[in-house]
Parts: sequence; structure tokens; C-alpha cells
Amino acid sequence: MRRWRCRDKACGRRTFVEQFPEIAAPLARRTRRVTELIHLFGHGVGGRPSERLLKRIGMPTSDDTILRHLKRRTDGQRAETSVRVVGVDDWAWRKGHNYGTIVVDLERREVVDVLPDRSTANISAWLAQRPEIEVVSRDRCGSYAQGAQDGAAQAHQVADRFHMLQNLREAIQTQLSRAGSSARPLLPTGDTGGGHDPAISCSPRDKHGGVEHRHIVRMANRRSRQAIFDRVHSLRSEGKTVAEIVRQAGFDRRTIGKWIESDVLPQRNASAPKTSSPLYFEDYLSRRWAEGCVRGRRLFNEIKTRGYSGSFSNLERLLAKWRRPKRGARQAPVLSTMRPVDPAHRRPISPIVAAALCIKPRGLLTSSQAAKIDALKGDWPEFAAMRQLAMRFRGILRSKKVSKLGAWLKAADQSGLYAIQRFARTLRRDINAVRNAVTEPWSNGQTEGQINRLKTLKRAMYGRAGPELLRARMLPL
Repeated sequence: MRRWRCRDKACGRRTFVEQFPEIAAPLARRTRRVTELIHLFGHGVGGRPSERLLKRIGMPTSDDTILRHLKRRTDGQRAETSVRVVGVDDWAWRKGHNYGTIVVDLERREVVDVLPDRSTANISAWLAQRPEIEVVSRDRCGSYAQGAQDGAAQAHQVADRFHMLQNLREAIQTQLSRAGSSARPLLPTGDTGGGHDPAISCSPRDKHGGVEHRHIVRMANRRSRQAIFDRVHSLRSEGKTVAEIVRQAGFDRRTIGKWIESDVLPQRNASAPKTSSPLYFEDYLSRRWAEGCVRGRRLFNEIKTRGYSGSFSNLERLLAKWRRPKRGARQAPVLSTMRPVDPAHRRPISPIVAAALCIKPRGLLTSSQAAKIDALKGDWPEFAAMRQLAMRFRGILRSKKVSKLGAWLKAADQSGLYAIQRFARTLRRDINAVRNAVTEPWSNGQTEGQINRLKTLKRAMYGRAGPELLRARMLPL
């Protein structure tokens, strides 16, 4: 490198050195080739592995220097690129506690940004800085829906089809769990003494009144449990083992063992409802309902002033049971007291397995899974109804015929299945994004794949990497 000396004594610089910008930047301590290698190693394998590898090839560099250079160079890459279609989803810093947000360019299949949280304000601000965005693909998280509405009102929101099927599976699992426990028949088979089933025909507006209605329902539940208790003892007297009784009854071994050792049905120790539950104000709600006040929002405001600390949706779940007889909706079919049994292993089929099979098409089932489906249809009549709705919903998503969506929502409302009705209500709240999911080709599949990559990097760095370093390693070179 040649050096020149200035003869002008008034000049602030005495010497001038020849520059080689194609080799190294001014005042740099390493050439551009070495800098590029450090960036490639840091982006590919991280800090400490890069330190070991660079030392092995004769370019010793500390891990702190590698990561500092990687983050500095990523900050220099913040030049705005045109993004037209983005996928947004969350990922867990710590599952159940802290979550971040990843944004993916679905056309280039590249990560655009990684945000440290999933707040509505942050995603709204990020989208507002990019007015060229036309499509936002997301799951059914309310914060992302609101953030996209606030920050990119010009864009079409597309609900992810995979997440909708997962939400449907969870709704089916919830319904089957209720069927396997709390939704068992309230009365044993036989004469109830009144010529009708009070648990179905009575409502808080009947002549019995709210308090007497609850008493009738509790007595019906008591008689149902007593019938199952007697059945367990009869099976035991026939010489059945505890394992056989557990398989036939569908209850856990601890409960069956307790019932076998008892001569009378044990009393349930029900905890008193708290102020966060609408059952705490059930007497007041029953009285107001009998007076003709059936608007949920008005009742919510009234019990709010009386100390209710729960949510409006929790109250609506209680009121939905009261509205069902009034609307004339078809009641859910009476279920068997025994849980369906797997024909191959003679073990009860759990609601988790049943829900997963319920949304799986017949062509993808194995022979054993098909046998389980037939057993479930025979023992749980509402399973057949839910499977029919699930197959119709999958057909709508695959055929892209949005005209059939309205008929499906109406059929779900008229099914008499609480969890399916609630799922249909949530679809209606996000109906535009659901319609776009049927017609648009975009989905969050690429976003989910990038989340898997992010989780791998996070765990490889022992979970101690901050959002800045994760972003630097997730962005493309």
C-alpha cells in the first residue's frame, strides 16, 4: 500500500494511504473475503461452532466477534424489499408463557422478519410500514386478525385451512369428552315417574322455576350414576375382573375400584362456584331469565356490577343451554353409558383418538382404523353426525366451492352438538377470511416449516438466543 505525505502544513491530515475497496473496507482489520467467510459460518452454525471451525482453517476469530458481525450485517440488510403475500404465525419462546411472531414471504418462501412478541400493536405497526402487502395468511388468532385489519386494511386476510381443520378436531374432541363423562344420559333406562325426561324438557322458564329445575337435573344425574354403580356391582358379582369392568364401563381404574369397595354410591365433593363462574350467579340469572330478560350482553352487565369476574363467552355457554329448548333445536342423541371399545384390543377408544379419526377420510384409513370408525359409529350416534359434517367441511376446502359454506354452517347450527355449534359461531365471526381460505391458494404451510427451522436453531443455541440473533440467523443470506 502506497502512502503519500501532504506538504501543506495547514492540512489536518499529514498522510494519505492508498485504498483497495475491492479487498478491504477502510480501517478494516480483515479482508472482505475473510469477512464473508465469517458471516457464512456464523449464519450457518452459530457462534461457538464457527469459532472452532475457523480456528481449524487458520482464521481464529472469537464467537463474540462472529455473532457481533452477524447481527451488525443483518441490521445493514434492513433495506425494504417488496412483499406482496405474507404468512404470519406465532412461535413459543417458552410454551404457555411467552410467544414471538414470524413473518414469511410466501411467494419467495423466505423469512421477512422475526418479532419478539405477538401483540396486536406490533404486527399492526409492521404491516402499516408496508402498504404494498395484498394478502395476509394467518391462523385464527384474534390478535393477528385485528392487527392485520388495523395495519393492512387494503389486504385480503386468509384463514389457514390446516388450522381450521385442527380447530374442528378440537371441537369434536370436546364434544366426545362431554359425551364420555358429563354428557352421559341423565336418567337410567326405565320409568322416570313423570312420563317425561325433566333434564330435556325443563328450562329455567318452565313452571318449575330455576331452583326447582336445577334440583330435577341434579336428581337425574344422581339416578344415572346410581344405575352405572349398580351395573358395576352386577358385573363384579358375575365374576368379572376389575380390568374387564374398566374396559366395559369406560371409567378409570381408581373410580371402579372405589365403587367396588363401597356398598353405596359415594357422594360427589363438588366445589362451590367462584365469582369467575356464571354458576355463582345462577339464582339471579334464573330469576331474570324467568322475567323475560334473555339478552346475554344485558345479563353480563348486570352480574358484572354484582362482582362477576369471568368472561362474556363463559356466560354465553351457560345461556346457550337455556336457549336450546326455546329455539326448538334438535337434542343431541342419547349416548351409551359405556365408552366404545377398540375391536382389535378390546380397550376403550379415547376422545383424542376418536377426534383424530373423525376428520380423516376413508381412503386414508388403515384396516384397524376403519374398524374403530365403525365401532364409534355404532356406539356413539353423534360421532356419525360429526364425521359427516367433518367430511363435508373437508370437501368444501378441497373443492373451493364457497357457495356450500353457508349450507354447512346452517347444518352445524341445527346439529344439536354444542361444540360443533360453537365452532360454527367462531367461523361466522371470521367469515371473510374463511371464504378467502376456500377460494385462495395461499396457506401457512411454508410458515409452519420456517417455525420448525426456528425451533431447531433456538434449541441448538440452548434457548439462550435473543430475538436479534434469531432474526439474524433466520433471514436469508
